[in-house]
Amino acid sequence: MATQLLVIGAGPYALSTAALARERGIDTVVLGQPMAFWRENMPEGMFLRSGPDWHLDAGGTHTLEAYLEERAIPQEEVDPVPIQVFLDYCEWFRRAKGIDVRQELVAELATSDGRFEATLVGGERVVADAVVCAPGIRNYSHVPKWASSVPAGRAAHTCDLVRFDELAGARVLIVGGRQSAYEWAALIREHGAERIDIVHRHDVPRFERVSWKFVDAHVESTKHVHGYWRNLPKSEQDAVARRFWEVGRLTLEHWLTPRLDWAGIHRWPGTEVVEVLPSPDDEVRVALSNSERLTVDHVVFASGYRADLARVPYLARLAGEIDLVDGFPMLDESFGTKLTGLHITGFSAVRDFGPFFGFVKGCPAAATLVVRGLLSRN
Repeated sequence: MATQLLVIGAGPYALSTAALARERGIDTVVLGQPMAFWRENMPEGMFLRSGPDWHLDAGGTHTLEAYLEERAIPQEEVDPVPIQVFLDYCEWFRRAKGIDVRQELVAELATSDGRFEATLVGGERVVADAVVCAPGIRNYSHVPKWASSVPAGRAAHTCDLVRFDELAGARVLIVGGRQSAYEWAALIREHGAERIDIVHRHDVPRFERVSWKFVDAHVESTKHVHGYWRNLPKSEQDAVARRFWEVGRLTLEHWLTPRLDWAGIHRWPGTEVVEVLPSPDDEVRVALSNSERLTVDHVVFASGYRADLARVPYLARLAGEIDLVDGFPMLDESFGTKLTGLHITGFSAVRDFGPFFGFVKGCPAAATLVVRGLLSRN
């Protein structure tokens, strides 16, 4: 099978790019499982940190706000936005844009006579003039070095722990201090955990309503200013990074506060796990940097994600031909790699395009730049 454009992935960035490519007349095939990470690796009861103004449509028509209006859902009912509402919106968007996703996985991507050849798990091959990859962040889940010392079956990254019934009555250690750490703490406690300890290196975060509006101008500039992020002086990049730190890590969502049962949740700010201690029983014992020791039944790593393109299974063969810096691909202004015709978007692009592209907010801008680049080649 041959096509002009192959989009690998079916999450927000993939759907956004595929929609715009089709609208601009590019023959496009999409391979993946629609919103799989969001459906399978995020728990029921989770809320988004963004508001209804973040959406997928580069054309600005099929927005989340338009979806809410069509379904007569008052915006005050989606403050914060429940994950299921966003999933329903993405499916509405996919259908409205006529995107037919082939729910098949790519086993390997290779170059072939100046084109790209994707081998599917079932053995079929898809040949394309250009490819857009939108790897899910599950490939990049990060855990501390000592994680391997935790007994098997006693630890999980947040993306692998989205069902909490088995933790009823358990003592749980959560490593990390950002939104996922505290939201998982609330959810786990609501499912009957006996005690939760949250360990993180920074201070106790604030719980306040924050605004992400400062992101808008940067994303718009990315569309209109050639090389916007990479050409910003380092002092300005650092200032943006500090702003992200302030609103994304030092401040967590205000709506978490009433859900956190502090009687059963204990915080250890300015602290980290330094050692996993031997334990004769079927439990986990750890030593903290403040000399405290904790005994728990389960460890949850709310330790985020780190890009490492070589960990994306279907890109393993090509990773050696793509220039990488700290696991990130080096990209041109249309998210293109060193291999002409191969584009990589989403979280994998934050090094060259800024932290905004680790969020849904960046979807329309990324789609615009990718499709602009594809059309300029024709």
